[in-house]
Amino acid sequence: MMNLRKLTIAAAGTALALGATACGTQGTTNGSPQQPPAQTAAPAADGNSGADAYGSGSGADSGTEGAAATASGPLAVRDDAKLGPLVADAAGFTLYRFDKDTANPSSSACAGDCAKAWPPVPASATKPGGVDAARIGSVERADGTEQLTIAGWPVYRFAKDTAPGQTNGQGVGGTWFAVTPDGRKAGVKEAAEPLPALSLADDAKLGKIIRDGKGRTLYRFTKDTAWPMKSNCEGACLEKWRPAKLVDLNDVEGIDPKKLITFTRSDGTKQLTIDCWPLYWFTGDKTPGDTNGQGVGGTWFAVTANGKLAK
Repeated sequence: MMNLRKLTIAAAGTALALGATACGTQGTTNGSPQQPPAQTAAPAADGNSGADAYGSGSGADSGTEGAAATASGPLAVRDDAKLGPLVADAAGFTLYRFDKDTANPSSSACAGDCAKAWPPVPASATKPGGVDAARIGSVERADGTEQLTIAGWPVYRFAKDTAPGQTNGQGVGGTWFAVTPDGRKAGVKEAAEPLPALSLADDAKLGKIIRDGKGRTLYRFTKDTAWPMKSNCEGACLEKWRPAKLVDLNDVEGIDPKKLITFTRSDGTKQLTIDCWPLYWFTGDKTPGDTNGQGVGGTWFAVTANGKLAK
């Protein structure tokens, strides 16, 4: 997604030139760069050496290598009572993923002693079975063997799972988790990927409409004008209809950045516009995706990607 949302500064410059002409006012674009949020460090655990790789100092000894060999055959999806859907091998043993690996590109950070406790699942020993074949792949390990991947994540057995259905590896070291059929961590509610600062929501009734980074529907007011660019929502109107704030043009998806122009309101504050029409969000929308402002007073409407009214 990020590649689709990365727009060039040149595009922002073009918006400046076009905006000033098209809107009949001294509009400027909203292209000021924003720093990406700081990355949160993963829980400490060393996946390659030491007891931390196995959790709480209870590491597997050298005799466990090969003890957790994956059964050849089709993968299965099991609905665990505590963890929900997870993937198991043909013998019913739970398969896991490691937070220190990467899925894009696929890469394994578990080798040496780590791989004794967490034997990599050989790609040649498995078939998709209950997992969507499109999610199945492989990655070449440092020793030249091919390891199974699900949605890009390398998968493993755990040496301390000694019977089918066990999930003793769940949460070990804060970095090991049973893997779901779509490659996610079983039993973990992962945070939703942040929305772009401006993007399109696919509404069942209105089609694709503009939303802000908080998922709020943005609206146009038919009493405003685009030439000259002017807002007629003042005073009490602003208690319900809040001007949309400016956005970083490098964080826009599905909308032509050349259409996004800055409007200076009568009180000196800046408001986002599309195709010279001021944009607002509605305080009556309580949850992301709400469209309670649609058609209010016959003058307020959600907006399409080209700045038109959604009806």
